[in-house]
This record gives sequence, C-alpha cells and structure tokens, in this order.
Amino acid sequence: MKLKYVAAILILIGTSALGSDILIRDANIMTVSQGTIRNGSVLIRDGKIAAVGSGIEAPADAQVVDASGKWVTPGIIDCHAHIGLDSINEGGLAVSSMTGTEDVINPTNFTIYRDLAGGVTTANLLHGSANPIGGKNQVVKLRWGKSAEEMKFKGAMPGIKFALGENPKRRGIPLFARGNPRRYPSSRMGVEDVIRSSFNRARAYQAEWKEYERMKADGVSPLIPPRRDLQLEPLVEILEGKRLVHSHSYRADEILMLIRVAEDYGFKIATFQHVLEGYKVAKEIAAHGAGASTFSDWWAYKLEAYDAIPHNAAIMVRKGVLVSINSDSGEEARHLNQEAAKSMRYGGLDENEALALVTLNPAKQLRIDDRVGSIEQGKDADLVIYNNYPLSVYAIPEQVYIDGELYFSREMDRQRQAKLEEEKKRLMELDKSKKGAKKPKAEDVDVKASAVETRIQEGSHE
Repeated sequence: MKLKYVAAILILIGTSALGSDILIRDANIMTVSQGTIRNGSVLIRDGKIAAVGSGIEAPADAQVVDASGKWVTPGIIDCHAHIGLDSINEGGLAVSSMTGTEDVINPTNFTIYRDLAGGVTTANLLHGSANPIGGKNQVVKLRWGKSAEEMKFKGAMPGIKFALGENPKRRGIPLFARGNPRRYPSSRMGVEDVIRSSFNRARAYQAEWKEYERMKADGVSPLIPPRRDLQLEPLVEILEGKRLVHSHSYRADEILMLIRVAEDYGFKIATFQHVLEGYKVAKEIAAHGAGASTFSDWWAYKLEAYDAIPHNAAIMVRKGVLVSINSDSGEEARHLNQEAAKSMRYGGLDENEALALVTLNPAKQLRIDDRVGSIEQGKDADLVIYNNYPLSVYAIPEQVYIDGELYFSREMDRQRQAKLEEEKKRLMELDKSKKGAKKPKAEDVDVKASAVETRIQEGSHE
C-alpha cells in the first residue's frame, strides 16, 4: 500500500490509533499567556498539554508532527456565534428565558466544519436579539463528526442572551398604521421596563422558594412546594451568580442603562456583545466589571451602528476592559485571526494582546480559561498549526486539534474533495448511461403500475 494512502487512513481514523502521545516540534509557539517560544514544541498526552517549551523529547511511541517553520496558537474561541443552530430567535414573547440553543444544535451543519477549518475550536452559541431577555446559550467545542451532546463544553458556566436597542423594540412596531403593537415593548423605555419587571418577578419567585426551603430546614412540612416557573428560574440563577448575561448592545446610553439595572439588582453583566460605542463608556464598563465582545471594524450597517470606529477594541483594552473580537457570522469566524490583527493597525496592540482577543480573553469571558485560551501545561490540547504568521493575511490553518484529537487537516480535506469529485464523475457517467439505455414500452409500464396498485389495495407494504 502506498505511503500517502496509509497517511490518509491514519488521519481518517484519528490520532488515538497511534498512541496517546503527540509531539508537535520545532514550531513557533504563540502561547498568549507567556509570549512566543521560537523553535519550541508541544507535547500532548491524553488530550491535555503535557509540556510546552524548548528541548522536549518525544516518548518512544509518540506521533511526531514536524512543524518546522510553522506557527502554533491556541484554538480560536468565538464568543458570539450562531453556527449549527436550526433556529436562534423565539420572538413571540418579550422574555423567552425558558428556551435555549442547546435544544436546536444541528451537528451536521457544514458551517461548523468551515469554522473549524478557520481555526475555531470553541464557540458560544447564542440566542438571537429579538427579545430584551432572550434564550439560554450553549458553549460548544467544534468536534466535527460528533453528536450535539458530545459537542457541548462540559463544565462551561451557563449563560443567557439579553438584547437592547433596535432589535428587541422593533418587534413591537404596529403592523398597520392604526393597528395595535404586535408585542410590548416598542421603545427603548419599554426594553428597560421589561428587564426590570422581569427581575422583580424573579425576586418574588426566589423569595417563595427560600421561604419553602427555610420551613423544610426548620422541620415544618409545607403542603406543596411553589409552582416551578421555567421563565423565571434562569433569572434567579443570574441573581445568584450562577448564570452569565451576554447582552446585545450598540449605543452608549443603553450600555449605561443596563449597568444601572444590573447594579440595582445586585448582579454583573458578563459581556456586552457588539458594544460598538463601548469606547465612549469604557471606564464605566471596566468599573462595573463587564467584558466587551465586539466586531473589529463593522459599522454603518444600521443607524445605531453609525458611531462605531475600528479603534474600539484597542481603546477599551487600554481602559481596562476585558475585550474579545467575535464573528456573529459563520463566514467571519473563518478568519478571526485576521480580525484580531486589525487591532494592531487600529489602536497599536501588540501581537500577544491582539491574539488574546480571540483566544484567552473570550475564554475568560466565558469562565473557561482554566481549560482553554492559552498554551499552558495542563490545559486542553486545543491547538492550531498555521503555515504562516497567524496575525497575517497569508496565514492558513493546516491542522486543528481539539482535546488532542485531529479534527481538521488541510491534506485530509484535499483527499476528501478528490474522492467527492471522483464519486460525482462516477454518478454522472452512470446517469448518462441510463439515459442512453432503451426506454421501456408504454404497455410494460402500465402493467407494472397496475401490479403496484393491486398490492396497495391488498394491504401489502412491500
């Protein structure tokens, strides 16, 4: 058997067949947390980073990946994605916190594979922005070929989507000039009221359960527990610090509004998403302790995005905000490394600060930085091997590992495409030959149709 076919088979069956140890050697390792190691190596064992540095020797049975002249980074983390979801908006109610994206993940959706090919290994799958309080999110690893359940990032802190501004209020615009609003709210004032009134109800619900649990602890047996409310339970989790809030936002005034609301009710916003006017209120965002997950240079696509600037991310970083760059797009996610690099041009961030925008910073925002986001001993072996400097337009991911398993290889992809072309050609030739075959006589077709109809009438299911 030729060597190239052996290599293809080994790639297809996964690296586990070669033993648990993999050594990526002689590469430029951009650790993010500890700078760049020239001619360094990464040792992977049992899905974790066992060692990183120079002079690492491979165990006798290890698979050795020669990465001479190439670059290795942590897997990219997209803090705002909707890939692989069969639906993202439940817009029928202003508060849809009882819904969640975990229930609509389609693991066969090809955008997952495309983003994986762009170096993305983890994504925060968010509900849409139709509601002041939307549905719950799901953090996933892009384990292409696995089930929806196997893609879930086990142990990631749960979150929920909020939305401010045009998107949630336009659902309340009247259908006709004299018609009634389709749904409250239809103004920014109404958006704030929906959020406040929802937390008022959540506080009352929380108090009911606390009283019930207190009575049980005191030996008093209430007849029945309070009625469960799946809409309010996620909001109670927010009040108790058990669920993160990721809020769609654009304008400075609405960002300040939600900060006031959160502080009035005693919780923090985990991330302001988009946050295109974040540079105007960066000090207030930092003082609140919120993160900002923004675009690199998108603006002017609607009125509330007109004041966006490409310096936004860098200004917020310099003001002490934990910042990430996200995609909100299955296409944009394919080159988030380049999106991060724009903050070196617009704002003067150094290479570690820029790369952190799509690796370590979103990991911190999602509270998973103990597992991913940088190349450190003990962390998950989520790694990308680039053919060129990662913060360059010439950089192309050649291999992508998740938990030490090779999930994408450019060589494997070429072979897959070649096989698909061969199969396409074969099917076209087969179709061509069938079209050239002698057509059946009309009376033969009538006889066959009559026989099928008879079987159906007789109850046959053949």
